[in-house]
Amino acid sequence: MSPQPKPLSEVEHIKANSRLLRGTLAESLADPVTGAIAPADTSLIKFHGSYQQDDRDAREERRQQKLEPDYSFMLRTRLPGGVCTASQWLVMDGLAREHANGTLRITTRQAFQLHGILKGDLKPTIARINSALIDTLAACGDVNRNVLCNPNPMDTRVHEVVYDWAVRLSEHLLPRTRAYYELWLGEEKVAGGEEEPLYGATYLPRKFKAAVAVPPENDVDLFAQDLGYIAILEDGVLKGFNVTVGGGLGATHGDASTFPRLADVIGFVVPEQMLVVAEEVLKIHRDYGDRSNRKRARLKYVLEDKGVAWFTQELERRLGFALEPARPFTFEHNGDRFGWREGHDGRWHLTLHLDSGRVADRPGAPHLTGLREIARIHSGDFRLTPNQNLIIAGIPPESRERIEALVQAHGLEGFRTASPLRRNALACVALPTCGLAMAEAERYLPTFVERVEARLKTHGLQDATILLRITGCPNGCARPYLAEIGLVGKAPGRYNLHLGGDSRGQRLNRLYRENIDETTILDTLEPLFAAYARERRPGEGFGDYVVRAGHVSAPRSPQAA
Repeated sequence: MSPQPKPLSEVEHIKANSRLLRGTLAESLADPVTGAIAPADTSLIKFHGSYQQDDRDAREERRQQKLEPDYSFMLRTRLPGGVCTASQWLVMDGLAREHANGTLRITTRQAFQLHGILKGDLKPTIARINSALIDTLAACGDVNRNVLCNPNPMDTRVHEVVYDWAVRLSEHLLPRTRAYYELWLGEEKVAGGEEEPLYGATYLPRKFKAAVAVPPENDVDLFAQDLGYIAILEDGVLKGFNVTVGGGLGATHGDASTFPRLADVIGFVVPEQMLVVAEEVLKIHRDYGDRSNRKRARLKYVLEDKGVAWFTQELERRLGFALEPARPFTFEHNGDRFGWREGHDGRWHLTLHLDSGRVADRPGAPHLTGLREIARIHSGDFRLTPNQNLIIAGIPPESRERIEALVQAHGLEGFRTASPLRRNALACVALPTCGLAMAEAERYLPTFVERVEARLKTHGLQDATILLRITGCPNGCARPYLAEIGLVGKAPGRYNLHLGGDSRGQRLNRLYRENIDETTILDTLEPLFAAYARERRPGEGFGDYVVRAGHVSAPRSPQAA
């Protein structure tokens, strides 16, 4: 007798009954009694690019006053490769000030996030985003998310070609439902006959993330993605892509069956095969992913349970052709290159550092205003980086001096004055808006960096480039499991400390201490910094040192797949 199938998760039933992501969203949005939407609709609105949130700082006070939580919505864009025009930046800036909380946020997926949007403002906000030729469709939900692409500002010829493939990949994997256009843009309702050829009526078991990298840069953290393409160039010409599958960093505290995993390199394809390969990888996830346990529903667990050989064979069976052997490549680092750099065409590119990707006007640092002023005169584009920073790209030589003056006038010089630790640190949003956060991240990062900087200075390491990442929970939005020092929130003021990632994004770190407070974290790092200062080899990173010295063990490299 065959075993009974496992019951589907609640979200699977919601999707199945949603009429291709419509649900009762129209009714929820029209309900004037509450600032929230119906519980089932909170799952569906993610596919439209939004999350319902509330101010967790105000929860208890509002509860005591017998008020409902202070509900608002986060809205995220789909912006392949993080490239937008100056006019698009100005639209997002205006929406941040008029309908959101007065800030823009650049995410680790090269997208914009707006926070604090009231329910009644969602529809006009999405409509204005669409009028600027950006959208929010599939920015969240159990679908392919925003496609990352190396900003690669130095060789614009290569970037243009690879970026074009990233955009095509994003478009190819979009859901086909017209629900988004009906709900937010006033399109006529579809009367039957609608279907999802890639996703089916219940979409994927969980989210799906894709990225394109151009060696030697790995700023997209390619091995953290469900699907990755490594551009293979010969004499500056794109020959094709190495394909990687099965990466993902989310985990659940206390559940050993969940864990971060690096992607495996499974072969090489020519550019014209890229889209069909992506489609079939996505369909394998659709067909074999776990729909009963969302904590274990990512593609990485299909790879882990069935094996890389099985996956490759199944993919090739569906494709009808074999992948070519993977071609050699080398990644050198996964950070951003800050400051002014000249491109091959004589235009300039300026990479700015933004703490946690937050663009706001603060005392002495009116960044939102400064970037608005730059956008008003800039003739090139803006590129949001996967490290939460911003590239002002394609600046004509004659505009460089004027843009530099605006940078200085608005306190945007952090890339010059910040320590390497601060410039390269990442943090997720966490409290007060993220419902999953167990500890602080974005709000805590500046303070924690200052205290680590003081310890580093004691040992003459103030100029050491050490990759620090903080998340408020184990889901890994700031990719903490690839950091040389990673803090993963466990409870208010307490974190798991992970050590031993590398600067190329090719090695997972290891859990070093569990559920510890700030004092213990700093006291734990202190002797390691002292030993690193004494014993490091020329050019050796902190993560490489702690592995070599045996403080943590080294997992396999994805290139060994």
